[in-house]
Amino acid sequence: MLQPATLQFLKQLKKNNNKPWFDAHRGAYDEAKKDFGNFIQQVLDAHAKKDEDLRTLQAKDCLFRINRDIRFAKDKTPYKTNLGASLDRGGKKSIFAGYYIQCEPGNSFIGGGLWMPEAHNLKKVRQEIDYGWDEFRKIVQQKAFVNQYGELTKAEYSLSSVPKGYEKENPAAEYLKLKSYIAFRSVSDAELTDKGLLKTTLKAFDALQPLLGFINRALAHDEE
Repeated sequence: MLQPATLQFLKQLKKNNNKPWFDAHRGAYDEAKKDFGNFIQQVLDAHAKKDEDLRTLQAKDCLFRINRDIRFAKDKTPYKTNLGASLDRGGKKSIFAGYYIQCEPGNSFIGGGLWMPEAHNLKKVRQEIDYGWDEFRKIVQQKAFVNQYGELTKAEYSLSSVPKGYEKENPAAEYLKLKSYIAFRSVSDAELTDKGLLKTTLKAFDALQPLLGFINRALAHDEE
């Protein structure tokens, strides 16, 4: 579970997203970061027993900086209003699909997948889906996955037609159109500060793990 003070800090940051305020409340930020990091370490310690890709990771390998990159952004507010962590094979900057946790009052979620991969890696995943359609279909239709996530996130992450090289009648067409392969479930503020948060997170990650394994198998082909 997370401490209520962590959520309170993020709520205040959203109202006071400027450097003078942040500097004056750096102690509160440090405590919030420590609290979130401790939770991520708990998740790693528990889920690494099932997913060997996480066994060499520490929380520090997964946490994102709270500073925003504003160089090319119209929004010049300097800080993110969330705490986020990406639990990926090789760390948060790796090419592989992984788990994601975001803590933001009113907009928290857990899940993961592969977000906007480079073209050659996206091609690998699409080929794997095409070749292994029966396996992929079973993964995304598995009861545990559907109960947690419903389906893969689509909308802005989908092409209007199947990519070049595939027939529009391909049974996997809707998934071949995707530019990202991600799934998330929302987490309420009450869940964040509930003693059952770790159990909730691990259950969601258990349901996601088969999909990550399928995707990462495709991405690892060049490494073999």
